[in-house]
Amino acid sequence: MIKAILVINDHGKPRLLKFYETKDVPLQQKRLQETFKLVSRRSDYMCNFVEGDGTSWEKGTKLIYRHYATLFFVFVVDSTESELGILDLIQTFVETLDVCFRNVCELDMIFNMDRVHFILDEIVQGGMVVETRKDEILKAINEQKSIESDDDPITSLLTSAKDEIGNKILGK
Repeated sequence: MIKAILVINDHGKPRLLKFYETKDVPLQQKRLQETFKLVSRRSDYMCNFVEGDGTSWEKGTKLIYRHYATLFFVFVVDSTESELGILDLIQTFVETLDVCFRNVCELDMIFNMDRVHFILDEIVQGGMVVETRKDEILKAINEQKSIESDDDPITSLLTSAKDEIGNKILGK
């Protein structure tokens, strides 16, 4: 089971935190700091799997991560998860973000947090992987976008008001 998904920048600032276990906030902060210290000190040429023993994570916990540009994508899992499967899941998540944001960067994660969470929720729910096929994930995202654009009454109201004002100015 996936215990947590953390996206942290090179300076240790969290850009996405999703804990699937109910723990108090100070413990989550401690785990975030320990996780950043563990993965940030490792060379890019080292293995992407780290044992969580000796930290505040439970015994048998594994930290599986990838470092892309300025972001660490860390999936914290128990011993039942496949390391290579989780690495592939990280790759799928990042590729999906790349398609949605056209070369995703840290600012996209900050200013579009709701979309990032929606994408993540299409992949993982309750600590369990629900979808790994990128085309199915993108299909769900596009369906959500179309629903949002159809059901936004404020946008419709503003558009009609703008048209009405434009017509009055032009004397129509």
